[in-house]
Amino acid sequence: MAKDKGKDKTPGRKLVAQHKKARHDYLILDTYECGLVLTGTEVKSLRQGRASLVDGFIQIDRGEAWLHNVHIPEYAQGTWTNHSARRKRKLLMHRAEIDKLESKSQESGHTIVPLALYFKDGRAKVEIALAKGKKEYDKRQTLREQQDRRETDRAISAARRRQRA
Repeated sequence: MAKDKGKDKTPGRKLVAQHKKARHDYLILDTYECGLVLTGTEVKSLRQGRASLVDGFIQIDRGEAWLHNVHIPEYAQGTWTNHSARRKRKLLMHRAEIDKLESKSQESGHTIVPLALYFKDGRAKVEIALAKGKKEYDKRQTLREQQDRRETDRAISAARRRQRA
């Protein structure tokens, strides 16, 4: 039996980057998990936990899904083989998923955004979402609902504490 040569195949999910503001700015309709086509220096840079999804978006071009504007910084020990930080990267998805995303994203107000970049069983994955942009009043409504939910949770826990005492 051949042994692994130091590969990080720990089971589970190791989060590298997350786009927290996406859930605030967009109404998430559907999520997908995709593989990424990366170079060696990009993987090494991601293993150091450095990436940014803030300006990222997904575009479908000629039946292939591409991840644009995701910043993976250059690897410090990389030489001439280093990658450019904001190059477009191919996503690995099933044909049916790509076709479904393409048809839905062409509807008015829909877009495809990256939510998280992580390692799953040693392989780089990206979680993408079909999303619809929120209006300003929708954002305020969501914040109000979250605040109301927090207040009711606090009131319930305070009432329970009073019952026990």
